[in-house]
Amino acid sequence: MSDQKNLFIEGTFDPATYTITYLVADTETRKAAVIDPVLDYDHKAGTVDTRSVEAVMARAAELGFEIEWALETHAHADHLSGSPYIKAKTGAKIGIGEHITEVQTIFRPVFNAMDLKTDGSDFDHLFADGETFRLGNLDVEVLYTPGHTPADITYKIDDAAFVGDTMFMPDYGTARADFPGGDANKLYQSIQKILALPGETRLFMCHDYKAPGRDVYAWESTVAEARNNVHLKGGTTEDQFVAMRKERDATLAAPVLLLPSIQVNIRAGRFPEAEDNGVHYLRVPVRAKSPDVALID
Repeated sequence: MSDQKNLFIEGTFDPATYTITYLVADTETRKAAVIDPVLDYDHKAGTVDTRSVEAVMARAAELGFEIEWALETHAHADHLSGSPYIKAKTGAKIGIGEHITEVQTIFRPVFNAMDLKTDGSDFDHLFADGETFRLGNLDVEVLYTPGHTPADITYKIDDAAFVGDTMFMPDYGTARADFPGGDANKLYQSIQKILALPGETRLFMCHDYKAPGRDVYAWESTVAEARNNVHLKGGTTEDQFVAMRKERDATLAAPVLLLPSIQVNIRAGRFPEAEDNGVHYLRVPVRAKSPDVALID
């Protein structure tokens, strides 16, 4: 938990997806936001549960906070969003960066999701680069930080910045940039944008996987510390970073929840419409990796 002036920040770690969900509030007005909420999803059983978002909402109620926003840093590929549940229970608005329309356009044909609108209208608000809004008496500034996906944004509130997947803890590194629409050059430029903030700015990560030699999970750093990130220290140039990122990304497996997460999250956390039996279905595109592989019709 962190409390600076009137800014309250508390992160909750989800061990199933290594995600940190943040409860952020203005302690003067008691207005709050939840950043990157997790919907509990059992991929093997095909079941969902709301215990994580319910815990965050219960914590807000315990502290006397009123949740006004469910904020997404991007359309996550490793967990399903709990934002619609928060909206249904509290009336909070769901916000994401305006370039989510690019992500929707990329993935609509991948899943043949003809029901999916690509104008971002499933979300309540699409944030532009440099846009500001109020959380109680706190000013929230939106920084466009693409690269991991075309739509990543960072929320800066006072001396705190919520960077999503763009950066991890300094001893772990930076985000992958090999998803459709990802761009290692843009990722480098976005990181430089974050690192240009004052050195004392606190950075709050969306994930942690424990770097080798570190025994505990951690998700708060500073810009000064991040300037020594293992993927950036020593004056790493953009070309060097891009080469490293491409080589590293080529070795990474797809996230376990990539396919279900993307389908749900580009719909602002909604599942595709239930079919005539009342069941919601997620699609798994099947592609032959070699032309010699025969697919049975």
